[in-house]
Amino acid sequence: MSPTSKCRGDADYLDYGQRGVPHHAPRGRVSPPPVLCYHRIGGPLELGVTRLARGVFERQMRALAQRGWRTLTLAQFAARVEARARAAAPRDGEREFLLTFDDGYASLGDQAYPVLADVGFTAVTFLVTDHVGGTNTWDARYTWRRLQHLRWGEIEHWQARGLEFGSHTATHGRLTWLDDRRAADELRRSRETLMRRLGPSAGRALAYPFGAWNDRIVGLAGAAGYALGFGGVAGEGPPLAVPRVPVYAWDRGATPLGLRRDALGAAGRVAAHVANRCAVATTVMLKMLGERRSKGRSGEPGAVRDGDT
Repeated sequence: MSPTSKCRGDADYLDYGQRGVPHHAPRGRVSPPPVLCYHRIGGPLELGVTRLARGVFERQMRALAQRGWRTLTLAQFAARVEARARAAAPRDGEREFLLTFDDGYASLGDQAYPVLADVGFTAVTFLVTDHVGGTNTWDARYTWRRLQHLRWGEIEHWQARGLEFGSHTATHGRLTWLDDRRAADELRRSRETLMRRLGPSAGRALAYPFGAWNDRIVGLAGAAGYALGFGGVAGEGPPLAVPRVPVYAWDRGATPLGLRRDALGAAGRVAAHVANRCAVATTVMLKMLGERRSKGRSGEPGAVRDGDT
């Protein structure tokens, strides 16, 4: 996912749930440990902001390890969320965070995972399950060639070495723009695929594409069987709407902005939130392209046909 220049407000985060959809997700607000979200590490340059050079990523991970930071597993993170929901305040000076990657690009296997193994960090990668082993045709084209996703064999190899994996839905659709049936299918199908290939633990968590969720989607995620859901930057939410701070191309310091507790960290979180809101343009572009391709298959004049873009 690569944010572009068109922005909109917070409409995706408003509840426009439909009748008959259970809104049974917990609504209490908690303050979870910080969660960082990376996308691409290394690989070809792009016209977006989600790529971070391997050298920058490695410098950040080594600096954090040297300063006493440690990463959490999903089970540890869930335990922290539950404890804080019971009003247990975080300890002063606590240096722990959840490290996540969205989309599951193949470059992670060469550029990111070996660094994590070297410094003793773990991470969770959220996979677009219909595109495992394929390319990112679900995204707008921000690189010269389409980007390769991890293959199942590579995922299983790194899972055996202690890394975790979760759902980024089946096709990376913006769930808040889908009706109940299609959104539920995205959530259910992805979870079932992950559990079949990687075991029950892979069905525990999901990251909402584009960070977009609302009460209706949180309810559908809970009904599908997820226990943790990760959204965008703003606010504090229940276990199925946990905020994350993306690490974008400008975040090049030794300590990622999402882990800083000073004015620069606050400014970085605002910038990441704005970039997330701008990402709606990607969805609009893909929707328009999909409609034109659909018309092309029906033979309507002026339509874009497969292979023309």
